Amino acid sequence: MGTDSKDHPDFVRLYTDGACSGNPGPGGWAFILDHPATGERRKEAGAERHTTNNRMELMGVIEGLAVLKRPCQVEIVTDSQYVAKGMSEWMPNWKRQGWNRKEKGVLKPVMNVDLWQRLDGLLVGHRVSVTHVLGHRGHVENEECDRMAVQAYKDMVRNPG
Repeated sequence: MGTDSKDHPDFVRLYTDGACSGNPGPGGWAFILDHPATGERRKEAGAERHTTNNRMELMGVIEGLAVLKRPCQVEIVTDSQYVAKGMSEWMPNWKRQGWNRKEKGVLKPVMNVDLWQRLDGLLVGHRVSVTHVLGHRGHVENEECDRMAVQAYKDMVRNPG
């Protein structure tokens, strides 16, 4: 009987979310990083004063991947179609096209290219899959990440400086 990859010691599950009050406006990101083999869990959140929802969605993934210390098998769980499709479908083409996208047959710069390039660098060495979940539909970790991201930007707005 084979070992399920989800039980492998190098497997981690990264739940992420981003939130924004206004678009643009103050926003927050959050992640929960689970290591099923040990039962360890790490949670973090942060905020930015003037940002967009898509940037915060990307920051949750970036900050979560940034804490990994060695190559892992990573399942990223997100409610963001932008992140899910960006990673699994769009990014390979963007890279081939010099970080440009086609719009009506014309190449245009990729939005949030700074974050997509950071994410691309963080993916090196990992085996990554992306799972899209529906937001605000009772997925426990997704809901927790959402609460954490919202709380992060609310705390930042309440405590300027």
